[in-house]
Amino acid sequence: MSCKIAAIEDGSIAQELCIMQGSELISINGTKPRDYIDYKYMTLEEKLDIEIKTPNGEIEILKIEKDYDEELGFVFESAIFDNIKHCSNNCIFCFVDQQPEGLRESLYIKDDDYRLSYLQGTYVTLTNLTKKDKERIASNHLGPLYISVHTTNPELRVRMLRNKNAANLLKELNFLKENEIPIHAQIVLCPSYNDGDELKRTLDDLWKYKKILCSIAVVPLGLTKYRKEKLEPVSKEKAIETIDIIENFNKKIKKNIANVSDEFFLIAQKELPPKSYYKGYPQLDDGVGALRFIIDDFNKRIKKAGKSIKIKKEFTIACSISAKNTFFMFAEELNKIKNVKVDIKPIKSDFWGNDVNVAGLITAIDLINQLKDNCFRDVLIPSIVLRPYTEEFLDGLCIGDVEKELNVKLHIVKDIYSTKEIFDFIFN
Repeated sequence: MSCKIAAIEDGSIAQELCIMQGSELISINGTKPRDYIDYKYMTLEEKLDIEIKTPNGEIEILKIEKDYDEELGFVFESAIFDNIKHCSNNCIFCFVDQQPEGLRESLYIKDDDYRLSYLQGTYVTLTNLTKKDKERIASNHLGPLYISVHTTNPELRVRMLRNKNAANLLKELNFLKENEIPIHAQIVLCPSYNDGDELKRTLDDLWKYKKILCSIAVVPLGLTKYRKEKLEPVSKEKAIETIDIIENFNKKIKKNIANVSDEFFLIAQKELPPKSYYKGYPQLDDGVGALRFIIDDFNKRIKKAGKSIKIKKEFTIACSISAKNTFFMFAEELNKIKNVKVDIKPIKSDFWGNDVNVAGLITAIDLINQLKDNCFRDVLIPSIVLRPYTEEFLDGLCIGDVEKELNVKLHIVKDIYSTKEIFDFIFN
């Protein structure tokens, strides 16, 4: 790992100093930061000596004077600059183990790093924390942390994570409670393992940590066609049961702290709940309330939108199977605007298997195969299908490969929780 600079923010100190994208941050005032946490603390100083290695290998020392809270404007390729903490588990539902060979190397890395949890909201199991890790978490008050709980039953957690250290969850939660570190909890529901009564037990145990507990998200396990072990998908009946368990738990504690992800409502064929159900959308990136959020955003914008445009706009929106009904609804309203023609293309996952239906796993090859001779010249796709700061899809192909194969222009929708960019494309 390194402090490689992926981008420079416009109008920043870094841009004024002509620091190039692709440079590497070597040290700040003579000390090499371990991660973005160190970087943030170090750059609070008003006088800085920044050591940079340029893309052509030259070393530069930049003397900077700035305000205490002024940012330098670096966007790093990774938030971890030293060795990432790897996952020591072998979870029965692990998605990394359900991938084919030949994908980019980074997709096979299993991280379980508390720093990424604090900085980016990734989920950690707490099975690999060292004494030094705990000291840093406590002294810097690194929270909230996002915890992959799955179950509070020690024996079951060991069986699901296949790691004897998984039995120590409650001990680690006690440490976080003692140090007042807030947490968001995640439960990946695996039928016949941590569902039903086991789920009820886990919810009750987590509520004992209510002083630090911010939210609980329950999501279904993801299964690809490369899965070697046999696991049950979440059925309609199981989805309905799980929704009921969560609703009853919230009623019992008189607080709406636990939510299921959108997929449960889709599988159960139940209507999505209103905004009030999600209490600020604390786990939006885990698919909890994402569809409701974007539907409400669209409804606000369509009310203010014009009734016509002068120049005809025809375009295709490629979306996930799970979001298809939402986007069909959007297209029905957008097509009422004079000179607008929107076509929705849900992309099914031939690459991963039909049980995978989320946007983040759409591949270039599935786009090519399913849009060939069947889309408009302009195609909108969500940024989540690409590797961050690159034009690369999960299967290694790039934006240019898809555009050349389909003879289209791809437009990347950066904010996947807003329809602003769709309306901007139409009216600008």
